[in-house]
Amino acid sequence: MSRILSSRQAEELHKSIIAYLSANSLPNTAAVLRTELGLGEDVFDATTATKYETLLEKKWTSVIRLQKKIIDLESRITRLQSELDNATPSSLSRRNQDPTSWLPSKPSRYTLESHQYEISCVAFHPVYSTIASGDQGSTIKIWDWELGELEKTIKGHTEAITGVDFGGPKGHILLASCSSDMTIKLWDPADGYKNTRTLSGHDHTISAVSFMPSGNMLVSASRDATLRIWDVTTGYCVKTIRGHSGWVRDVCPSPDGSLVLSTGDDQTVRLWNISGSQSENKLTMFGHENFIDCCIFAPPSSYQYLASLAGLQKPPPTSSTSEFMTTGSRDKTIKLWDKRGICFKTLVGHDNWVRALVFHPGGKYLLSVADDKALRCWDLSQDGKCVKELPKLHDHFVSCLKWAPVIVKDKDRPSTNG
Repeated sequence: MSRILSSRQAEELHKSIIAYLSANSLPNTAAVLRTELGLGEDVFDATTATKYETLLEKKWTSVIRLQKKIIDLESRITRLQSELDNATPSSLSRRNQDPTSWLPSKPSRYTLESHQYEISCVAFHPVYSTIASGDQGSTIKIWDWELGELEKTIKGHTEAITGVDFGGPKGHILLASCSSDMTIKLWDPADGYKNTRTLSGHDHTISAVSFMPSGNMLVSASRDATLRIWDVTTGYCVKTIRGHSGWVRDVCPSPDGSLVLSTGDDQTVRLWNISGSQSENKLTMFGHENFIDCCIFAPPSSYQYLASLAGLQKPPPTSSTSEFMTTGSRDKTIKLWDKRGICFKTLVGHDNWVRALVFHPGGKYLLSVADDKALRCWDLSQDGKCVKELPKLHDHFVSCLKWAPVIVKDKDRPSTNG
């Protein structure tokens, strides 16, 4: 029989067994073993016995702990492999032949906990598995949403964070944040989220901030009743847009960057043409009966469904990027608008203020969250019917909603950006 243990390891084991037998009132058995092994008093005295009498038990319990750890690790590897498989387009195709019909369901994949105050805004990095979140206590946190782990806490603002967005010049993605402290701050992920610039100019709380599609410009909305366009490179305000008569709650640039959609406490939805030297209030839309908290442009993927809802014989060309708009209000309703400013559909179902909207990438669904703590999924192919509701999604009001982009894996990451 081949030996597994070395001579030294075998000697340690023998001494441990003899010491264990002696300590457990089995002196005769211990004596027989000592005789057979030739361990006399000169090599195994009372002091040596004391040294080894608990060693066998310690080794045994260590083995049990290691076995349990191995089982736990194997289980985790299996789970992670399953998640990895489910994250690939091919596995998604196998699991669901129509990914345009996928809708969120409980339970959540992760619950990210670290904020000390209410979370007011979130944003996905456009390339990597990073989330930025801002809270009412002036703190921004950076998370890895694939791992469900906190990566960094950013402090710099002095009041509540009201908006965050990733964007910036090509090849150099930045994080923009806005706050009740009346400033916008730019943070560089490639430099440990260092604050590279602070933009000042608004006279009251800044409600929302968004990068323009070009990445070189930002647009912001404020309680001072204005919108401002900022040059990211210089930090200068290049345009101030006036027209709202109250707090501007939200702003959304069109995908081509020529238009801006805004909403606020004056209960109007305004569409601005910002392509010229002077901003033109192209449309002013009325219909909501309370403050309007959110607005978005509909993506071209939704045109085929929205055109039918709007009574059009055929959908607009997908090359057009501002055919339809959607707004959510404190009157508990969601309204769908066409490019003429006509409200062609009102979605009713939430029991409290509607806080955020997002279109499903497939274009078939509109998702919304509200102060009723619920997420609702509206099927635009079924006359805007609410086909799914996730009630009690959070323990408090749900204030923000974003859809994750397609990401690149770590091995594809360049080392020059974060």
